[in-house]
Amino acid sequence: MRIIAGRFRSRALRAPNSSAVRPTSDRLRETLFDVLTAGNPAALEGTVWLDLFAGSGAIGIEALSRGAQRVYFVESSRGAAAVIRENLKALGVEEGYEVIEREADAALRRLGLAAAGCDYCFLDPPWRDAESYGQVLGLLAQLRLLKPASVVIAEHDKRFDPGAKFGALERTRKLEQGDAALSFYRLR
Repeated sequence: MRIIAGRFRSRALRAPNSSAVRPTSDRLRETLFDVLTAGNPAALEGTVWLDLFAGSGAIGIEALSRGAQRVYFVESSRGAAAVIRENLKALGVEEGYEVIEREADAALRRLGLAAAGCDYCFLDPPWRDAESYGQVLGLLAQLRLLKPASVVIAEHDKRFDPGAKFGALERTRKLEQGDAALSFYRLR
């Protein structure tokens, strides 16, 4: 697993040694960031990200590599959170991030109370945990974490539909690649 682009391009990342963690493939990560930057490499400069169910932290680290100002890595597994910290240390990243070792819903509530707004939110719960999608997307629709132009991206099994609408949060696009899919949501 490698960083696709930006200041850490081609640098390797470790993945947690757990069958519960399924890192986003390099190819799908590249597709995601191609969609978000739409040919403008500077599009992510200064943005704030939530990387929920962060696993190895690959999505958030890719965002930092491409100029994100801050990333909140949310991961409930102590072992996976340690791997995120190791990956950041190996890359020499000393600031611009916070690793939050909590369940996603508790972390979102905490961030909501702190008024930590985000531009992008990526969530990739274990695919067998279908309830997490509705729970997290519903919370994101209620809490004041999203800005009017924020984009929420849910990675999921292409045979599973997490839902099209959660309060004011609506799916605007669905992209499939291999056995995975990305659903993009915005506030309406």
